[in-house]
Amino acid sequence: MAVASEETGIRKRGCSCSKDDFLPEESFKSWGNYGRALKETPTRLIDRIITRSHDSAELQVKARSQHQMKKTLSWWDLMWFGMGAVIGAGIFVLTGLEARYDAGPAVVLSYVVSGTSALLSVFCYTEFAVEIPVAGGSFAYLRVELGDFMAFIAAGNILLEYIIGGAAVARSWTSYFTTLCNHKPDDFRIHANGLADGYNLLDPIAVGIIAIICIIAVLSTKGSSRINYIASIVHVVVILFIIIAGLIKADTKNLNDFFHYEARGVFKASAVLFFAYVGFDAVSTMAEETKNPAKDIPIGLVGSMVITTIIYCLLAVTLCLMVPFNRIDPDAPFSVAFQDVGWGWAKYVVAAGALKGMTSVLLVSAVGQARYLTHIARTHMMPPWFAIVDAKTGTPVNATVVMLAATAVIAFFTKLNILSNLLSISTLFIFMLVAVALLVRRYYATGVTTATNRNKLLIFLTLIIGSSIATAAYWGMSEKGWIGYCITVPIWILATIGLWAFVPQAREPKMWGVPLVPWLPSASIAINIFLLGSIDKQSFVRFAIWTVFLLAYYFLFGLHASYDTAKEYDGREVEEGSAVVAAGGNSKTGSAYNS
Repeated sequence: MAVASEETGIRKRGCSCSKDDFLPEESFKSWGNYGRALKETPTRLIDRIITRSHDSAELQVKARSQHQMKKTLSWWDLMWFGMGAVIGAGIFVLTGLEARYDAGPAVVLSYVVSGTSALLSVFCYTEFAVEIPVAGGSFAYLRVELGDFMAFIAAGNILLEYIIGGAAVARSWTSYFTTLCNHKPDDFRIHANGLADGYNLLDPIAVGIIAIICIIAVLSTKGSSRINYIASIVHVVVILFIIIAGLIKADTKNLNDFFHYEARGVFKASAVLFFAYVGFDAVSTMAEETKNPAKDIPIGLVGSMVITTIIYCLLAVTLCLMVPFNRIDPDAPFSVAFQDVGWGWAKYVVAAGALKGMTSVLLVSAVGQARYLTHIARTHMMPPWFAIVDAKTGTPVNATVVMLAATAVIAFFTKLNILSNLLSISTLFIFMLVAVALLVRRYYATGVTTATNRNKLLIFLTLIIGSSIATAAYWGMSEKGWIGYCITVPIWILATIGLWAFVPQAREPKMWGVPLVPWLPSASIAINIFLLGSIDKQSFVRFAIWTVFLLAYYFLFGLHASYDTAKEYDGREVEEGSAVVAAGGNSKTGSAYNS
């Protein structure tokens, strides 16, 4: 029977791996085939750039995982997953760091700015997740609207975001654990003299907690939800304790020097504190396992983000009221703040709550990142071995284990400040692309949009993105200037008005739609790019190195694997595209992947 053969195949894969598990496509059958594929790289690249997937194709591609994920989640689960994914290392560690060195008491405004950016992105994600309820999240959305190539670039940054985010949270977990044990944050880390600064404090505890999370995530999604639900309730109770107890010890004099670092400090801190909102996109990857996506996803995503932003602002105000900003501890700010005001016992409550929160973040991140990799592997941009869903657990075991292994390696070596800035770049870049994709989705549809309207859309999108980049660049280069904003901001406003007034919408959302289109996604593009302009140069260098690595992999493997797979499934899964796609649509029977 088919089921038996599939199960046999899974057992075989579990015991040993062959080349066909990773590179089953025609281009890798022999060195001769691979050589011909490399010669065709320019043609294939053009095909992948201009080819756009369909919503239906993204839904059909689920079959390549051999087994379906189980639909067990409700809006209540998604709400707690959303809060569990977000409230963790960002608020408990970076609040102190940014309040002390970048924003002062105005760090609360930094949370408002980054929270507004995150909320705008949540709206964009929600419409896509309702319309395309698959595990691929933003990768699937971008593949449908911007094509395979842009989707792959985003995919690489999505995976980087999750690996770095998990590593940062795991190292923060160690810091609060040592506080709970009455030790300094680095006491349980191993100092390696031969390694470069920033990579020489080895963290075995971070590796241990990631291993435990991996086991939980592999066993069951619903089980992970229950654990996250319990941990999040405990976490919320601790947060309420921090706010109430902290305000009892509040001193309004500590807010006197509110704008100590001025507006530039507020926005610089906002870019870093965006790290505190990273994780909500993991909830969108659970759409495939949601019982009623049209109802559950909007409530779960938007509701959790609103609640999270309010909690962050209250916690930031409480911290700055308790102690002067220049005395805030950058490693464990809330624990040390209670110690400073004479409530030393409270630091144990805070540390326990922080550990609960960070455990939830790690768990939701583990669930989300595996589902991203699963859907990417379904397209063969990554090896299809990662796409396999286990028959018993209904979870992507291979993807979960590999992603968390990579996270553990990074967590073992790398300090939090290096991780947080690089993470913010990847995240802001992806969120900007999703907002662009939403505008394309609403204003462009093959066979509906005329050539004239398509060209107007391209012009207005270029002006929106270009003016946003110019605003961010001017902010980064000019400390006191304002004339540049008088040019760039009106261009953004006029471009958005032009899109609203002169380009008719080609598609209406079927179940749930973002309000105030094009203003809301256009604002999301602008604010995400603006925050990118506040990140340090070294992080952009690391981002560039990662991008070069991504492109090398894509041109050598990912491009040819996804091209072959698209052609093979051309007759069965509908794709929009160019004449190249139509001409090359001779599908082959009996793929190595299906065998």
